[in-house]
Amino acid sequence: MTARTEALRGHAAMLAFSALIAGSFSFGGRIANLIDPVALTTVRFVIATAIIAAVVAMRGGIRRADLAAPWRYVVIGGLMAIYFVLMFEGLKTASPVSTSAVFTLAPIFAAGFGWLLLRQVTTARMALALTIGGLGALWVIFRADISALLALELGRGEGVFLIGVVAHAAYTPMVRRLNRGESPLVFTLGMLIAALVVLIAYGSDRVMATDWAALPAVVWAVTLYLAVFASATTFVLVQYATLRLPSAKVMAYTYLTPSWVIGWELILGAKPPPTLILAGIALTLVALWLLLAED
Repeated sequence: MTARTEALRGHAAMLAFSALIAGSFSFGGRIANLIDPVALTTVRFVIATAIIAAVVAMRGGIRRADLAAPWRYVVIGGLMAIYFVLMFEGLKTASPVSTSAVFTLAPIFAAGFGWLLLRQVTTARMALALTIGGLGALWVIFRADISALLALELGRGEGVFLIGVVAHAAYTPMVRRLNRGESPLVFTLGMLIAALVVLIAYGSDRVMATDWAALPAVVWAVTLYLAVFASATTFVLVQYATLRLPSAKVMAYTYLTPSWVIGWELILGAKPPPTLILAGIALTLVALWLLLAED
């Protein structure tokens, strides 16, 4: 199989990733204030772990070599746990569109971590794309208010999620750095189990304090979506793509997220964002085109 074919498969995986992950912002925003973020992340990881474990078992199980250096899974799982908990903490006060715009800053951080961990060099074209995408993201995050942008008046929700985005950006090159030949499925399973250990160690009291029987049906419906599509499926997709594409290009697909989120919001009955906000979305799409046109 040629390198070009492998790269194209990586791009296809990330296209699917961007659509599925966008749903987590729109659906997650509707339950963010109905359940504790740690409890929600824990239960979605339990479900996702069960799904991935079943698939791994059907495909031959885990090799002894896959268990080497288990600290690797703790690092990866810890980064993902931080990201998802802070995502839903941020969605308590920030809109799905502005939160997804914060997510589009991930390629800039990923490029930095890619150089730090893998010595991946950012070309002039990539730097231009990241700059344009970053400006578009900031335009949406600050709601097209230049005075708020100049004063750096960042909302609490956006600020909380920004920390999570940094963790997610580190995750992408870290997978490539720490993977020792494990398949995406096996590596995902190890990461999920480690993330569960981290979450339980940190917030077992929150999990126990949640009245699971009293949760409305919408919480369980969204949790299932998050576990199956926005967790189990997207974890495999991003790891598959990370082994075939540079970190900055993997994360470039986050630029599609606000557009997908607007689509999800319209389907769910929300009003379209103001025209000025759409200008920022357009800049993120230009950035995506610049990053991917050569492929």
